[in-house]
Amino acid sequence: MSTAPALDTAQLDLAVGELRAHADSWTATSLAERIGLLERMLPRIGAEAPAMVAAAAHAKGYDERSEWATEDWASAPWALAQTVSAYLHVLRRLHAGKDPVTAAQARTHNDRTVIRVFPATASDRLLLNGFTADVWTVPGTSREQALERAAGEYRGRAGRPAVALVLGAGNIAAITPLDILHKLYAEGQVVIAKMNPVNAYLRPHFESVFGEFVERGLVRFVDGGQAEGAHLTRHEGIDAIHVTGSERTHDAIVWGTDEQAPERRRANTPLNTKPFTSELGGISPCIVTPGPWSAADFRFQAEHIVTSKLNNSGHNCVASQILLVPRDWDGTERLLAEIRQVLGRLPARGDYYPGAETRLSAVMLAHPEAETYGDGEGRVLVPDVTDPDDPMLTDEVFASALGVVRLPGADAPAFLAAATEFANEKLPGTLGATLLVHPRTERAHRAAVDGAVTALRYGTLGVNCWSAFGFLLGHTPWGAHPGHTPQDIGSGIGFVHNTFMLEDIEKTVLRAPFAPAPRGLFTGSPSLSPRPPYYVTNRTGRTTLRRLTAYTTDPGWSRLPSIFASALRG
Repeated sequence: MSTAPALDTAQLDLAVGELRAHADSWTATSLAERIGLLERMLPRIGAEAPAMVAAAAHAKGYDERSEWATEDWASAPWALAQTVSAYLHVLRRLHAGKDPVTAAQARTHNDRTVIRVFPATASDRLLLNGFTADVWTVPGTSREQALERAAGEYRGRAGRPAVALVLGAGNIAAITPLDILHKLYAEGQVVIAKMNPVNAYLRPHFESVFGEFVERGLVRFVDGGQAEGAHLTRHEGIDAIHVTGSERTHDAIVWGTDEQAPERRRANTPLNTKPFTSELGGISPCIVTPGPWSAADFRFQAEHIVTSKLNNSGHNCVASQILLVPRDWDGTERLLAEIRQVLGRLPARGDYYPGAETRLSAVMLAHPEAETYGDGEGRVLVPDVTDPDDPMLTDEVFASALGVVRLPGADAPAFLAAATEFANEKLPGTLGATLLVHPRTERAHRAAVDGAVTALRYGTLGVNCWSAFGFLLGHTPWGAHPGHTPQDIGSGIGFVHNTFMLEDIEKTVLRAPFAPAPRGLFTGSPSLSPRPPYYVTNRTGRTTLRRLTAYTTDPGWSRLPSIFASALRG
C-alpha cells in the first residue's frame, strides 16, 4: 500500500520564524516610514500591472487584450493601487496631526452613526462622480464614540507584535494583497500569506509589489494546499488567522475534521483558539424595486445585473445569484427580456474555477427548464424559482447561474417589505446585496426605501450599485454583517480593508447613479459618470481601467483627459 509523502514543513517554519524575528521592528516602525513604504509601493504596482493582468487572463482562458480582461485590471492592480492610496490619505492626515475622520463626515441616522467614507478626495469626486459610500455603525454607537475609536492603532492603542496568517483566495487577485495590507496597517501584524493553488501564479508579482516588506522580513509568501494550510493554522508561531473561502474551510480549521468535530462544535470547545476573522461568501440577492423605468433604464440595469453575474464567470462571493423581482409589475418581463439579450450577445468564455462544471450541472439537473446562453451551457438562467428548498436558494453556485424569484407586492413599499424579509430569512449569507430603485420611486416612498436599507442584514449594500464595488474602494469595510459566531459562521466574522480603521461596523451602504450621464439628468440621478467601465458591455472598459490604474499609481492631472476620453466612448 502506498502512502502519501510526509509533509516537508521546513520552508514554512523558516518563514514563520523570520516573521516572528521582525514583528517587533514593525511595531516600532514610525508612521512616516510606514507612509514611505506605501508611497514606494505604488510605482511597483504600476510596473507589475500589465504582467499581472496577462497572467490572470491567460489562466482564465482568454487573451489579455480581450475585453474580458477589464475585470483583471479592476480587481487586481487598480483595486490594490486604490487601497494603497486610501491608506495614504488617512495616514497622511494622522501624520499631519489631524483626526482620521472629520466631524463633517459623521451624522446620526436611525440610532446609528453614519460616516461618509467615499468620496474622500477631489480625484474621487471627479473620477467616480455620483458614487458615495457610508459606513453605518451598530445601533447605539454615538457619533463621539465612532470618531474617537477610528484608527486606534495610531492614536494611543498600538497593538502588540504579532504574526498573522492570511489564507489567500483563488478567485480574485487582489483579495490576498488587500488582506495583507489590512493586517499590516490596521492591525499592526506581520504576515505570512499562503497562496491559493488556483492563482499561485500571482506569487512572483505579489513578491515584487511587496518587495520592501519582504526584504525587511515583514511579509512572506508561501505556496501549498490543504496540508500546508493546516500546518500553518496550528503553528505555535502564528498568532492570528484570516481566511477568505468557504464555511467548510473555517469549520475544518476551528473544529477539526475528525469524528469528534461535531461534539466540539456543540460544546463550543474549538480545536483552534487563535483569533480568527473570515470572509466566506453566501447567496447574494439583487432586489429590483418596481418603478417608472424607461426602455433605456431596462437596458442599462440589465447590463448591470448581468455584470454582477458574469464578472469573473460568477466566481465571486457576491455574484448576484438570485434576482428578486415583483410578481405583478409589468416591468419584470421587460427586464428579463433585456437580460436575455445581454446574455446572448456577449462573447464566449469558460467557467474556470474548480468544481464549476459540477455545480452548474446540479442546477441543470434541478431545473431542466433552465435557459442556457453563450457557447455550450456556461450561462444559465432559471426564470422562475419557486421551491423554498431549491438548490439555487440553499447553495452558493459560484458560477454563472442566475435564478429569478417573483415576490408579491402591488407597490414599492409592499414589495420592498417582502423582498427584505425573503433576503434576510431565506437566503444564506450576509456578505453583500444589491438594491435597484428608480430615484422617483425613492422620493415617493422614502420611508419604505430607507426601511429596507436599514433592515437588510448585509455587510455591504449597494443601492443602484453592485455590492462588489465596495470591495474595490479601500475606504469601505469589507465583511459579513455582524452577528455570526464560530459555531454558526455564515459569511464570516470581522471586516478588512476599512482604511479609516473604523470600529463597531454594521454595514457599508454604497450608492451610484441609477442612470449614466447625461441621461441621469432626466431620471433624477445627475452625475458626470458614463456607463461604468467594469460593466461587461462596456466597449472601452479595458482601456479605461488600464489608464485609471496608471493614474492611481502615478497621479498627474495630465493623465485625466485620456481617461475621460476612453470612459465616454464606453
